[in-house]
Amino acid sequence: MTSSRSPKTQSGSPQSHSESPRPLSPTEQRNPASAGLDELDALGVLRVLNTEDHAVIEAVSAALPQLAHLVDIAAERMRRGGRVHYFGAGTSGRLGVLDASELLPTFNLEPGRVVGHIAGGQAALVNAVENAEDSGADGRAAGAELGPDDVAIGIAASGSTPYVGGALEAAHANGAHAVLISNNPHAPVAESADDHILLNTGPEVITGSTRLKAGTAQKLALNGFSTALMVALGRTWDNLMVSVVATNEKLRERTVRILMEAADLAAADARALLERCDGDLKTAIVVSFAEVAPALAASSLEYHDGSVRAAIAELVESGGSRGPDGSGPGTVGV
Repeated sequence: MTSSRSPKTQSGSPQSHSESPRPLSPTEQRNPASAGLDELDALGVLRVLNTEDHAVIEAVSAALPQLAHLVDIAAERMRRGGRVHYFGAGTSGRLGVLDASELLPTFNLEPGRVVGHIAGGQAALVNAVENAEDSGADGRAAGAELGPDDVAIGIAASGSTPYVGGALEAAHANGAHAVLISNNPHAPVAESADDHILLNTGPEVITGSTRLKAGTAQKLALNGFSTALMVALGRTWDNLMVSVVATNEKLRERTVRILMEAADLAAADARALLERCDGDLKTAIVVSFAEVAPALAASSLEYHDGSVRAAIAELVESGGSRGPDGSGPGTVGV
């Protein structure tokens, strides 16, 4: 673990007068750059916010090596059937739920593979649920559902949310890889995690309002983590969104454009190929490059967990053949 916390007195009671007080989270400190904020006009307020937002990019940039390590761990566990779970309260919880919910339409990720948990449940997505974040018991109950192939990611600006601490503690006890993402270098909850990813955004423009820099940094970090994870799992091909779920006319047209771009096809040819492949974009790309039948392309994609690049490589190398039972690579070049 990368951080430590001051010792507690027995039964978690407040610290005695002889103990040093725990450092105040940067997000709770006053920011001298925004002094006199209420005396500024609208443009002045926006300029202060914009200037302070520059710290967000630097904070996320500093955390990229740790985020990359987390991607590697999560990808390995998901390949063997594991899941990723986000835990948070308030803004942090909403950002986790948002990130998880966007992966299904963008990457055709199966439900339940990346899950967002927010203290207070669904009601807390749109309304504050009093005292929900203070329930370590609720966090432990949610974290206890995880197993040794799973990854638990707690998100807490102050790094002290009891709900998040309880979730990470229980998940870690069950063998899950537990990580805290916070904006506090002295986050006490980090003690319950295998790693602490710090997004050091400093004091907020409005003291304690972590929906500002802290939340923006968390959003960028989660976006980066989940996108890199989906790339690692073969849910893209090159920089194209080939796993998109075409649930409406706009998205169906997008699949046509992606296939045109990927395979250098005219619109009419792309539509005809998609029709041959029952509208499945990945299958159509593999058919185009490997020059095989749609059924064989689909079989190879299934074998390679949906990776277009791996399926094309196998079929091109094997001359368009697969194993006798269709469950593995063909004998040519293997």
